[in-house]
Amino acid sequence: MLKEIAVRTSRRMEFIDITAAVDEALSEYGADSGICTVFVPHTTAAVTINENADPDVVSDMLDHMEKLVPEEAGFSHSEGNSDAHIKSSLFSPSLTAIVEDGRLKLGTWQGVYFAEFDGPRSRKVWVKYIKG
Repeated sequence: MLKEIAVRTSRRMEFIDITAAVDEALSEYGADSGICTVFVPHTTAAVTINENADPDVVSDMLDHMEKLVPEEAGFSHSEGNSDAHIKSSLFSPSLTAIVEDGRLKLGTWQGVYFAEFDGPRSRKVWVKYIKG
């Protein structure tokens, strides 16, 4: 069974904490112990695990991604979103995490983020649980 999380972004680039939504999907699975894969079926978005305690971390990551791969850098791709394709590739379309007691087993300051690089858009995230 595959669970789908709907994500609506409001800016061209943003990180949205989806940790609670992934835990909710695990609850719907009746998960106990195993692994969870979180996958984004989009070429200009990604998922990542990073600090969710200080919002400055997310802000710094977005600011520096824009400096690393600026939107207007003379790309050839006619849609005008080559920077978003590159940024999403620097992250990943998927991640795997440990599940214990029906929840993601994350560090104290960690959260799962949906990373948008070509918004605003309606997006989806797929969650798959494998009992271990």
